[in-house]
Amino acid sequence: MRVGLLTREYPPDVYGGAGVHVEFLARELRRLVDLDVHCWGEGRTEDVRRHRPWSALDGANDALRTFSVDLAMAAALEGREIVHSHTWYANLAGHLAKELYGVPHVVTAHSLEPLRPWKAEQLGGGYALSSWAERTAVEAADAVIAVSGAMRADILACYPSLPPDRVHVVHNGIDTALYRPDPGTDALTRIGLDPDRPFVLFVGRITRQKGVPHLLRAVRDIDPAAQVVLCAGAPDTPEIDQEFRDLFAALSRARDGVHWIPRMLPRPEVIQLLTHAAVFVCPSVYEPLGIVNLEAMACGTPVVASRVGGIPEVVEDGVSGTLVPPAEEPGASGAAEAFEAGLTRALDAILGDPETGRRMGEAGRARAVGEFGWDAVARRTAGLYEEILKQA
Repeated sequence: MRVGLLTREYPPDVYGGAGVHVEFLARELRRLVDLDVHCWGEGRTEDVRRHRPWSALDGANDALRTFSVDLAMAAALEGREIVHSHTWYANLAGHLAKELYGVPHVVTAHSLEPLRPWKAEQLGGGYALSSWAERTAVEAADAVIAVSGAMRADILACYPSLPPDRVHVVHNGIDTALYRPDPGTDALTRIGLDPDRPFVLFVGRITRQKGVPHLLRAVRDIDPAAQVVLCAGAPDTPEIDQEFRDLFAALSRARDGVHWIPRMLPRPEVIQLLTHAAVFVCPSVYEPLGIVNLEAMACGTPVVASRVGGIPEVVEDGVSGTLVPPAEEPGASGAAEAFEAGLTRALDAILGDPETGRRMGEAGRARAVGEFGWDAVARRTAGLYEEILKQA
């Protein structure tokens, strides 16, 4: 079976959960199918072909530059029996290949443009184009993979013309041989953490979706003995970047032991941080699954996360962590403050009870190992390919 896997992110250029998903899915799929990966970047290896935006579009809206990559990808997919795209950055390439070569197209939805209106800040009018590309590809796809049950419900709500039997749930996975507790502390020493003080950890991009401003306000009031580590980079816009910097400066004035790491750390260093954190926090306002929570759990760390999207399908409230209800009306007066106060209470509860945190971490590790292996994800995905090809 000759499969073309289409993505923006691919190692070494991985900065979000979708990129992590594709990296490990591709690794396992190669054992099952003849796989070619098409991604953004420069150069080509035997089974990875990288495409860059057309130079004639340098300085143009990012959506137009994305479409130029999609055209190049589609042209390179001749001979593939099935194509599988991830995120709107590659969805149009998959759709064009379906129409051009008459092959099935599978879409994995990691998020949905209609549920991310803040992307208009980043893309301007390009948000209308990204939304069009996603809608066109999803509605015409032979199959849509949702990374959680909540995501499946969102897909069907956003695209009601899509037949429900085309939408399949295949959860994200985690490599628990790679993500596992690491007793080493050299990464912590380089960052300058005090080994005698617990720390709260956040790992993620600086975007509206990840709820970082909520977190920066919430941790002002947690136990002053705790340190705060923010592995946060890749801001969507200069405005969001400045908002983060202002809030970080205010937090640093209000308490000590606050550390910001704006660069992407090597994976072994992230694993050390995840291992030694007293608690990992995920304050997302929208999250189809939240693969970073799985990474924390696999490293034996309790999680405090917002009760949104697919997160409750990963983090068991009261077992492997604590889920904080989001504001019922996000725009209502006092809604943000209520959510932030909930984060503060949940973080303090675990910081103040290390034994409960230890039990939650052990439960999270067991759940990650038992239910979210990438080999199972790849087998389910390859099985779906086979079903589609039989129907074609």
